[in-house]
Amino acid sequence: MAKQRILMAMSGGIDSTVSAMLLLEQGYELVGATFRTFDSIKESCIAKERGCCSIDSIMEAKHNAEKLGFEHHIVDFRQAFKEHVINDFIHEYMHGRTPNPCVLCNSSIKWGMLLDKADELGCDGIATGHYARIIQQNGHWFLGTAADTHKDQTYFLWRLTESNLSRTLFPLGGLTKPEVRKIAADHGFVKLSQKTESQEICFIPDNDYRRFLTENVADFEAKVQPGDFVDATGNKVGTHQGFPFYTIGQRKGLKVAFGTPKYVTRINAADNTVTLGDRDDLLATTLRANHCTFTDAAMLQENPVVQARIRYKSPAVEATVRIEGDTAELTFTEPVWGVTPGQSLVLYQNGLVVGGGLIC
Repeated sequence: MAKQRILMAMSGGIDSTVSAMLLLEQGYELVGATFRTFDSIKESCIAKERGCCSIDSIMEAKHNAEKLGFEHHIVDFRQAFKEHVINDFIHEYMHGRTPNPCVLCNSSIKWGMLLDKADELGCDGIATGHYARIIQQNGHWFLGTAADTHKDQTYFLWRLTESNLSRTLFPLGGLTKPEVRKIAADHGFVKLSQKTESQEICFIPDNDYRRFLTENVADFEAKVQPGDFVDATGNKVGTHQGFPFYTIGQRKGLKVAFGTPKYVTRINAADNTVTLGDRDDLLATTLRANHCTFTDAAMLQENPVVQARIRYKSPAVEATVRIEGDTAELTFTEPVWGVTPGQSLVLYQNGLVVGGGLIC
């Protein structure tokens, strides 16, 4: 039987490199691919370009693939990335929402264009260094949570289809990060095993999204003007610098003093107001999400009790879901804090991702 030929998405980091090591040991034939998604940031803004898709990372990925003995390709996805991911990021912030670009990149670029590249190179599927698992159950392909709960990345992968999952391998799904570091060191990649991880948005390496919007939105100063901070009843309590500069739950950097801490509780792009309130004002017992997908909607209608995550760093909490078309309404067993329009809602049952959507 011929070896399966797999396109290995190489970032230059430890996770994709160790994934390649494991697949080679399991007998797969690998082809490496690293994609270029954005142009370098101006040197005046950032002294050294960083991030998972920087030139340095791309060349490191190529070096690692060559060291492991398989061919490697650099592919240019910059135009598509700008159209699908960066433009959406800008659009969401300019409409008062807080997007998660990694979710969109995964579905449209990594499991969109990269699968097309796999077909072009005669590969049976793709593999990545994500911490997640794939489980077949009741005739469906489910995304499953990783063994390392601290590294689990299923929150960012909820938009993957069953067709995507049927052609994907996640070699790290059953491993912990310390185990991955040890594998890298044992294979002679000692420096890589000690490499720290970047947490910023890949196309904003300095993590300053406000600067990014200022430099990338045409006529930004004309479109974004100072406006009113208001309280829950609509009374003006201060002046803000422009609604895109704020996010739900923000407390620092408001530049207004009240004697007690205040938080951003609502952003209204239409009238350029930002509502401030107390921490408890951000507690909610319900939410609504649209653009939802469900692996098995019938299963959710039969058993609507789920574990729900409303942001990557938040733990999953119990809720009851009601589905209507591609929308979902959730009622939480206990109040949750900081429901943020634009962020992803991800639904779990027994460690399986059963659905997801965008919070309204």
